Amino acid sequence: MQKPHLQIIIGSTRPGRAGAAVGSWFYDIAVKHDACTVEMLDLATIDLPLLDEPNHPRLGRYVYDHTKRWSEMISAGDAFVFVVPEYNRGYNAATKNALDYLCREWRRKPVGFVGYGAVAAGSRSIQGLIPVVAALGMIPAARSVNIPLINRMVTDGEFVSNPRLDESAAEMLDELSSWATDLGATHRGADR
Repeated sequence: MQKPHLQIIIGSTRPGRAGAAVGSWFYDIAVKHDACTVEMLDLATIDLPLLDEPNHPRLGRYVYDHTKRWSEMISAGDAFVFVVPEYNRGYNAATKNALDYLCREWRRKPVGFVGYGAVAAGSRSIQGLIPVVAALGMIPAARSVNIPLINRMVTDGEFVSNPRLDESAAEMLDELSSWATDLGATHRGADR
């Protein structure tokens, strides 16, 4: 049986963001975990404009090439991890925008979160996103990875982890890969 395909989505597009460093760390953990094939998607380079499709996403009648490309990318995933900052006690706009672009591509797929911020460690961002992904028909993981005091954890553009965070990441990956396998997910691309 083919391994499920995990997509790690870096949610922040802000210049100077910590998300790329955190995403690289999590990508390395996921590759070593070896339960899924792993791909990194970065919203900063995908560059979706503010939702501009004239039709409701549930219809899947996309007009713009950027939406069609985004749909193809997400259709290829069997499970997702969003690496998300906490901005002003909530999630960031680019992550919400990326979720809102699509509908059926997200449905019946497990999702986890790596949140980062100050003292709250990205928890308010994750708490806000859980009802959003649930409304899209996704299955949120019970575990998340919460990184406090992010400014102290990134040195020269590299995220410096610790054993507790590494263990938390592995536990979430166990859950996501189990869900993806239980749901019968295999990498089928756009034929979903």
